[in-house]
Amino acid sequence: SLQVSASVSFRFRSAPMLRLTPLRPSLASVFRELMLDGTRRARDISGMEEGFRMASVVILHKDLADSFESFCHANSGPLPLLYRSKPGEFQCPKLSGSSDIRTLCTQYYKFEKGELTGQLPSLMENTEDLSNMVTFYLKARVPLGDTDQKRAASIYKTLVPCFDVGRFQCNLVVSMRPVPEGKLEAVTQATHPAHDSHGAPIHIGHPGLIGVEDLSRPDYGDAVELSQGDVPVFWACGVTGLEAVKSCKPPLAFTHSPGCMFVSDCEKGLSTAAPSPDPIDTPNVFCISQQPLHFSLASSAAVKSIRALETQIGADPGERGIKALFVPDELLKACLSLSHAASVLITTGFPTHFNHNPPEETDGPPGAIAMAAMLQALGKQVAIVTDHRALEMNRRIIEDAVEEGILKTPVPLLSFQDSSADSALRFLCYDGDPKTPRYDHLVAIERAGMAADGNYYNMRKVNIKHLVDPIDALFTAASTIPGISTTGIGDGGNELGMGKVRDAVRRYMPQGELIACDVAADFTIIAGVSNWGGYAVACALHTLHYCPVHQRYLRKAVGPPTLTHTGPWTSALPSVRKEEKLLEILVKYGIRSGKTGNLGMEVDGLPFHDTHSSMIQSLLDITVQPLGTA
Repeated sequence: SLQVSASVSFRFRSAPMLRLTPLRPSLASVFRELMLDGTRRARDISGMEEGFRMASVVILHKDLADSFESFCHANSGPLPLLYRSKPGEFQCPKLSGSSDIRTLCTQYYKFEKGELTGQLPSLMENTEDLSNMVTFYLKARVPLGDTDQKRAASIYKTLVPCFDVGRFQCNLVVSMRPVPEGKLEAVTQATHPAHDSHGAPIHIGHPGLIGVEDLSRPDYGDAVELSQGDVPVFWACGVTGLEAVKSCKPPLAFTHSPGCMFVSDCEKGLSTAAPSPDPIDTPNVFCISQQPLHFSLASSAAVKSIRALETQIGADPGERGIKALFVPDELLKACLSLSHAASVLITTGFPTHFNHNPPEETDGPPGAIAMAAMLQALGKQVAIVTDHRALEMNRRIIEDAVEEGILKTPVPLLSFQDSSADSALRFLCYDGDPKTPRYDHLVAIERAGMAADGNYYNMRKVNIKHLVDPIDALFTAASTIPGISTTGIGDGGNELGMGKVRDAVRRYMPQGELIACDVAADFTIIAGVSNWGGYAVACALHTLHYCPVHQRYLRKAVGPPTLTHTGPWTSALPSVRKEEKLLEILVKYGIRSGKTGNLGMEVDGLPFHDTHSSMIQSLLDITVQPLGTA
């Protein structure tokens, strides 16, 4: 089993459970006596400290103490504060009955004006300086990993900024352990309850996503080799305190040397919490990208709520047989990916009514605007790309949507023409460089998709290629650019992104052999009406925003929690009133129902009242109820 005791052994490859057993205070005292006696060399401590409760140490002048305490509270993931001493206090009664901080780390760092100027075996010679200094004890996570390699944890500086307080301004430092992919959820759930000692991972996947360039060159500790099937897993690390000291540049400061921490008696109240049975506090792990490899977290309660949304939009009022196209958890994974994105490009527009002007249908634009509204509320950059011939009409629709309060601010409108071999690359990336994508995620909702023969077909098998700009090329190019994910939302199989389920479309959907879209998206959301898929995305993003597990992972456990019920997020949700008003706007500009061609309050031949209004209300009911009750 996975356990930590006097002789510790973590075996991620063979055990699903993690048990932490506190070491008896008497053994901790013996260990400290060995350090005082000089029997143990500082380099050897990492093999012996497993099973002991440990604390990172930062010692600063008393004038900086309040600012550093605030810095710790604002960045509690890497710096969970256990105890703040009084000036000149060398003991820590909360952690040890007999201790002297001047001697009980195996090695200390000495900093002067932010520069490392010494590595000291003790601080006894600095007693006079310490009389005006305050010691901070920061809880340290028990090192995790496969101990077969007999190496200390790998520790890396990242490009993730901590929340600044005064002169303390630095980036997050992380520790890394490789974990087999099949054990990611077990390890995450085992470490998550220990909120006061770094808790769950803050990143799972490609190190470059947090600014770590080379796993073989850690900034501290030893390089740990990854085996076949391993995934690098990163936890917030107390060495962040060293970086904070450097950034502050105090005249004098001391810290423990990485790997040479203070060893406590593991008294009552410091034992590791058991995994929580509460679904709101139980993390689930999902892969949201293969290139680069990236996993995300959400609580069991949030997952249940989003799955309820996915089930709701799977209703098939048109009896097209869309259940044959359904892929479980695509809504969840797409929205996890969107939640991590900073910039999103949406496309919509299906000119099915080729004999009318405009030829567009009422399915698509409402869902696109609903997603854009929520993404805007979440602080993301959003743009919409559509056919050049429809730009002016869509601009007027968006202006009206803003005037009616459906959107807070206008969404930028773009068009794309595939005029050269690198047009798509230049559109998606700054200066056409795939290393610097302009967008993190592309979403197509009820957008005409290219079939295998290069044409675009409506459900009546009519080729409408002459009305469709080649926006598919953006999705095809995005599939080759690491860091850009794609989502397709559709209800018939001929929409952009449905290439992921094209075999099912060809087999089960009417006219599927001809009309099936051949261009795939990473995530394919199937809905009875495409607009419903857009509403569900907006609702799922709202759910993730209020998920503590996901929000902690998103902010990398630095900065204050963003969970608050005051803000623009709930007001950005789709509502019956807003969607009714938007449909009226579309009708005003001559946009017709897709199935019937009627110019009125219907979408895909279904009346707004009570079909679409009931669906919107059902999605809202799932979304706004407290997590864990859906």
